[in-house]
Amino acid sequence: MADAVIVDAVRTASGRGKPGGALSGVHPVELLATVLGQLVSRNDLDPALVDDVITGCVSQAGEQSANIGRTAVLSAGFPESVPATTIDRQCGSSQQAAHFAAQGVLAGAYDIVIACGVESMSRVPMGFSTAGQDPNGPSIRARYPEGLASQGIGAELIAARWKFTRDELDAFSARSHELAAAAARAGDFAGEIVPVEITLPDGTTATHLVDETVRPATTFEALSKLRPSFHTEQWAARFPEIGWHITAGNSSPLTDGASAVLIMSAERANELGLRPRARFHSFAVAGDDPLLMLTAPIPATRKVLARAGLTIDDMDAYEVNEAFAPVPLAWARDTGADPARLNPRGGAIALGHALGGSGTRLLTTLVNHLEATGGRYGLQTMCEGGGMANATVIERL
Repeated sequence: MADAVIVDAVRTASGRGKPGGALSGVHPVELLATVLGQLVSRNDLDPALVDDVITGCVSQAGEQSANIGRTAVLSAGFPESVPATTIDRQCGSSQQAAHFAAQGVLAGAYDIVIACGVESMSRVPMGFSTAGQDPNGPSIRARYPEGLASQGIGAELIAARWKFTRDELDAFSARSHELAAAAARAGDFAGEIVPVEITLPDGTTATHLVDETVRPATTFEALSKLRPSFHTEQWAARFPEIGWHITAGNSSPLTDGASAVLIMSAERANELGLRPRARFHSFAVAGDDPLLMLTAPIPATRKVLARAGLTIDDMDAYEVNEAFAPVPLAWARDTGADPARLNPRGGAIALGHALGGSGTRLLTTLVNHLEATGGRYGLQTMCEGGGMANATVIERL
């Protein structure tokens, strides 16, 4: 069976996902088109050779509706012959896009494919796609008569079940900013961030190259002063075990961003004179309790490692999406992972979580970290709405 290899991976720098954020003036189609164009340009690749573009996006409404992947392909100037599709596995959408892309190569259905993702949370806010409607039918309400909680309550329940203190969550969150800021200062993100032209409030233009969500001055002491975000009398009565530790500071911020990964068969890369940087080793998806919602990375990790025939100790780095601080902390405790290898360049608490764009963003950062450190294996996993997770093992080449 042919290898599915990663030839290149790029991302935008993050923008705060609210009005006035650095990328809030950029239409999400143009944001995604930017990374697509940069990806083929960097590799001197004729875009007509791309068999498909698989795109992750969560809020597929408004400016992100009508198959944003295809619209972005055309906006990037790719030939009209290049197709695209847009998928939704919640926060893991573009990680799933990478799975589908690589699996298509392994199956012989693709020679060259791009997996990518985008989310403009400033222009298409969370919840916009449901437009105030209940996405759950009567059978779901019958199965879960007390109702399913939000992800924030799920994070609180995880913190309670694993008995994490507020101090532990805030210390981990401060670490995320410290590591991301240190990586930025060292130039570690220079090879993965591509420029986005933006218009400033005064009408002048600038190039966005620095993650806006990273706060280098963040301290544990400052985080400890923030108020809990999800406490209500209703939830407190239903879940008396919750300690109410989740704040804006130990959660990932609303974020704008896009990312893309160039995937092809090793044979095709050789024919084109392109150097494979890593190969896809193993894949897994898993479901778990939809009330806790964010715990599925644990069974997904066990599943992917079993398929890979490897152990957690074989992994040189792990990218576990920091939707909320308890998620990677519970994952690390349950899997026995080395905390020093967890999100070594910071995670989503600092770098942002642009929903549909996060999966290929994590993959981009993981590939670059393995190359910089000489690591062989990397593991990526992320929690997803509805109680799901993707897990991926890659091998640096």
